[in-house]
Amino acid sequence: MSLRGIWAVFRKEFRENLRDRRTLLSALVFGPVISPVLVAVLVQFLISRTNTQIDQDIPLAVIHAEHAPNLVNYLAARGINIEKVDYDEAAARQAVARQTHNIVLEIPADFGQRLQAGEPAPVVLYSDSSRGFERQGVARVRALISNYGIEIAQLRFLARGIDPISVLPISVQEIDVSTPSGRSVLVLNMMTYLVLLSMLFGGLYLAIDATAGERERGSLEVLLTSPVPREQLIYGKIGAAASYMLVSLVLTVTMFSFAMSFVGLERLGVTANLGPSPAALIVACCAPLILFGSAYLTIISAFAKSYREAQTYLQLVVTIPTMPLIFAGLLGLQTKTSLMFVPFLSQHLLMTTVLRAEPILPLHLLVSVGSTLLYGVILTYLAGRLYRREALLG
Repeated sequence: MSLRGIWAVFRKEFRENLRDRRTLLSALVFGPVISPVLVAVLVQFLISRTNTQIDQDIPLAVIHAEHAPNLVNYLAARGINIEKVDYDEAAARQAVARQTHNIVLEIPADFGQRLQAGEPAPVVLYSDSSRGFERQGVARVRALISNYGIEIAQLRFLARGIDPISVLPISVQEIDVSTPSGRSVLVLNMMTYLVLLSMLFGGLYLAIDATAGERERGSLEVLLTSPVPREQLIYGKIGAAASYMLVSLVLTVTMFSFAMSFVGLERLGVTANLGPSPAALIVACCAPLILFGSAYLTIISAFAKSYREAQTYLQLVVTIPTMPLIFAGLLGLQTKTSLMFVPFLSQHLLMTTVLRAEPILPLHLLVSVGSTLLYGVILTYLAGRLYRREALLG
């Protein structure tokens, strides 16, 4: 095999796509630059919203507040803005559904009588769990009401000469062994998906142009009759697509590292392990995927009859290799050797390990890199065989 022919095709494809503004915008701007900035803005918004909810008082509509004046005063003294309302059950549900009030507390008429009799005194708390930003406020109100009940129970035991501690035979002490870097995965859980997806889109349009674009322009037949062997033509095109994927990968990780440095994760007790060394390690873990991704996209594009058809196909199938990442989050998969044979999933697990500032086992890195490169070589070989078929001309 002559590398001169492959190199000539590589240079031609690389230079031509540098002149294509659509390719440059999609490969080197929209994914690598804009998506990290958007994630950083979103994370900063969530942090600001969380801090605001912690500091601000929580509005609470109370039905029949006169039935439990001590409870109402207890809540008001702890950052709960009480608004007395006169609702029935239907009106309370409607008020929460229409967001007239986010949280409504209903105190039954027999609340005081039950407390005096030493019986459980239930209250009704109306809220909408589908509104994520209100969950923290609901949890805070619920916790305060529970604490009020616990204080009443302790006073009852003291009145009877019983030490309240004696009725708690088991005391649970929680110890969180997570590190600030480890907790960053909870905030940056989408980063690995966006890095891999941006990398694939970096070479998407070049892979489409390799076959579908040439066929639509009518230049594919002329190209295949050139003195350069057909497999060398496709190898050069795959190499050009891989180079754009590598550039997209480096830009995406760099922009994530740069953008997250301006986000105040420390206010959540979280540290983003995205300095120069971790960022370089993430690029090294994902770099073997560029050959796999470029060959994969080129093969799919070869079956399309037009540029638009190939674009439709690839925008759908480009998400298939990243599907294991979704299951990894749902199933809570942990890094182990057997999973390192699965492309994209192994890179996701390695990136997560880097973000958590945990050491990567050499065996895991070796299996991930070796198997991914092997899959890439196999797909590249299949693409070369596919280019030898006369049916490729359509």
